[in-house]
Parts: sequence; C-alpha cells; structure tokens
Amino acid sequence: MIDLRAARSDPDRVRPGIARKGGAEAFDELLEADERWRELVPKVDELRSRQKLKGKPTPEQVEELKAVKEDLRRLEDELSTAEARRDELLEKVPNPAHDSVPDEAADDAEGKVVRQVGERPQLANAKEHLELGRFEMERGARLSGSRFGYIVGDAARLTLALYRWALDRVVREGFVPVIPPVLVREEAMYGTGFFPAERFEIYEIVDEGLYLTGTSEVALAGLHMGEILERDELPLRYTAFSTNFRREAGAAGRDTRGMFRVHQFNKVEMFSFVLPEESWDEHERLLAIEESLAQELGLPYRVVNIEAGELSAAAAKRYDLEAWFPAQGRYRELTSASNTTDYQARRLGIRYRANGGTEFVHTLNGTAVTDRWALAVLENFQREVPEVLQEFGAPARVES
Repeated sequence: MIDLRAARSDPDRVRPGIARKGGAEAFDELLEADERWRELVPKVDELRSRQKLKGKPTPEQVEELKAVKEDLRRLEDELSTAEARRDELLEKVPNPAHDSVPDEAADDAEGKVVRQVGERPQLANAKEHLELGRFEMERGARLSGSRFGYIVGDAARLTLALYRWALDRVVREGFVPVIPPVLVREEAMYGTGFFPAERFEIYEIVDEGLYLTGTSEVALAGLHMGEILERDELPLRYTAFSTNFRREAGAAGRDTRGMFRVHQFNKVEMFSFVLPEESWDEHERLLAIEESLAQELGLPYRVVNIEAGELSAAAAKRYDLEAWFPAQGRYRELTSASNTTDYQARRLGIRYRANGGTEFVHTLNGTAVTDRWALAVLENFQREVPEVLQEFGAPARVES
C-alpha cells in the first residue's frame, strides 16, 4: 500500500504517479475517507475522556453520562465505518509510477524500447516450437482442459537444463536458492498486491482458504512477512524454482497457440529485499542479470520500459526483456523485472531497524527463466541447442 502519511501531507506530489496508472479516483476518495476518519478520532477521544469522573457522580452527572454514552456509541460506529472505508480504498490505490516510466507505448510494444541487442536470424521458413519439439497439446487438453500441455523427450531435457543453468548463474550472483510453497493464504496475495486487482487470474482452493500462486514472487515476499530485519542483513536476495498457475483469462489468438501461454508453467524467479536508497540500483542489477542470460544463449532481444497504464498495482517501474520469435515475426516477453518500492513491504509488515526505530524495506522481483525460454531457443536455433545448456543435460539437437 502507499504511504498514507506522505500522501496526506503532500497529495500534489503523490497523485500524478497514481493518476498515470488509472488510480486518481480511488486516491481522491481515499483522501476524503481519511479526512473523515481524522475528524472523528478527536471527537471520540473527547467523549471517552468525559466518561472518566473522580468520585461518585451527582444525579446531574449521571444523566450527562448517559447522553455522552449514547453519543459515543454513535460516533464509534461512524469511526469504525470510516476506518473500514479508508482501509478498503487504501487497498485499491496503486503504487505511484516512477517519473522515468513512459505514458505511451511503441507501436508493437507495451512501453518504450530502451535497446535492442543481437542479430535476428534470417530464416526463410522458420518453424514454430510445435514443429521443432514434442509438445502434446491435444493429450494435455484431454487430461486437464485447454491450455495445458505435456513437454516430452528432448524438449523436456532442454527445459530442465534451462532451469538448472539459470539457477547456477543466479546463485553465482549472490542469490540464495529456494524451493517455496505454491499454495498460500489470502494475506500473502493481498500483501504482494495481486489481490484485489488480479484476483480473477488466480486459482483458489475453496475448502482450504488457499490460493495457487502465479509466481514464486508471492512466496519469496512472504518469507519475511511480519518481520523486523537488521540493517546490516540487507540486501537479502533469493532465487526460487516453482511451478506456477494462472487463469490467463484475457488471453486469446496467437498467444494461446501451443505452449506459449498456458495455465501451468515453471519458472526461476529472483527476489530482493533492499534498503530504500538502493532499490533503483538493484532494479538495474536484476535487469542486467536477465540480459546476461539472454546474451549467454545468443538470443536476440530488446528491453522495454513498460508504460504506466500496463504496470501492476504493486510495480513503480517494470522492464520487460523480449526475445525475437522468428515464426511469429515479433518480439515476445521472456522476463520482467519490477521495483515495487515499499508497497509490498507495507502490506506484509516487513521492516528494518533504522535511526532508533524501524522503516519499511523495498522489494524487487525479476524473472530468470520460464518454460518460454525453451520455445525461444527452439525457434531461434531451429533445434540446435547452445553448448552451455548441454553441460546441464540438454541434447545437442532437439528431435521431436
């Protein structure tokens, strides 16, 4: 959630970044609700103080106390309603977009293209991944429904090698490996900002009060939920391998062909807890790691600074790394790296000791690899596999 005290003291500074993400109306309603709550607090306190009398009350004081009690009951109800309304609106207001986030997108991107790296392969008849590896979509649909699939044989060996390779590289960068839970409680989904904004994308285990996560960002953020960290512990960096689940309710067309956008997928994720003054450098660091992975495999890619209107509720800024897919003739997202500043930490209650008190940490997340990397490798190299992945168990050539 946003810093309500900062918003209250200088709304003109905070409002523009929120408005750029479509949250202006909720922000204005929040300030009104907060003002109403603050008006009621001293009135309730004053009535409570009037109930405290020394000695036995006189008959006149008894009558007065009855009136005070009735007024207090009414105002306490109003205060409770005002507080609930304020908290409800606070959950809806997004993290303000950073000043460096664009307001408009390029024609074929969801933001501003920062740079383009690598030569795109010139292929006369580029085959897509369904022709290059064994992906059992019809059998997957028969088993689980549409947009589920099997990855089989050499394609599975390639995919597994990608996870192990990515974990090796990210651990080298100082991230601690984690295998996290993929079922979490509602408070973790709210804490990371996926609820209420993206609730429709999440699978729910109704009888258990648990939710299947769409990214291990949720579990990694929740690793220190409710804790006070020591300043000299920071930064804390973790990398997790997990299976993830998303409804992908709004996807259609080419996005849903093959294994490109499915309901279940695997991912290696990076997550950082850092001091506030270090978060923007950490954001660039996560992006640099993602780029180094694409460069090591020789994948042509571009970096996109995502426009304000496409940012999640939690993200103040996000970079996407998009690889070239020859069969589609366009760049498609492989990774993202987001700085959520103190938005998630406020919701999850994650602080660090500072200046005799506590402050909220900043949290960031970034993708290392997903199953989609295997598709990019197949389509760019047309079954040939980079040598570095062969060291982690991938075949030299994928046969379907």
